[in-house]
Amino acid sequence: MKAKPWLLLSGAIVSEVTASLSLKAAIETPPLYIVVVVGFLATFVFLSAVLKAGMPLGVAYGVWGAMGVVLTAVFGAVLYGEPLTGVMGAGIALIIAGVVTIEMGAERAARETEGAA
Repeated sequence: MKAKPWLLLSGAIVSEVTASLSLKAAIETPPLYIVVVVGFLATFVFLSAVLKAGMPLGVAYGVWGAMGVVLTAVFGAVLYGEPLTGVMGAGIALIIAGVVTIEMGAERAARETEGAA
C-alpha cells in the first residue's frame, strides 16, 4: 500500500489524540474546547481522505481506533498522572498485536484479489 494513506491516517490519529487529551485539560481551561472541536473535525477530514485514498475501512478504523486508545492511555499517564498498570500494558500489547494482524490480513486479501484478476 502507498505511503499517502498511512500519512493521512497518522494525521487522523494525532488529531484525535490531541483532541481527546485537550478535552480533559479543557475542564480547567475552557478555551481548549476550541482545540477539542478543531481536533475532532480534523480527525474526520483525515479519515475521509484515508478512505478516498483507497485504504480499506476495516484497516483504517481498526488502526485509528487502536492507536488512539494506546496513545491516549500513554499520554494520559504522562501528562495527567493517570494510572498505567501492567495489566493495561498487556492490553496495549494485545491491541497492537490485533492491529498488526488486521493489516496482515488486509494485505493478504489484496494479494489474493490481485492474483484472481
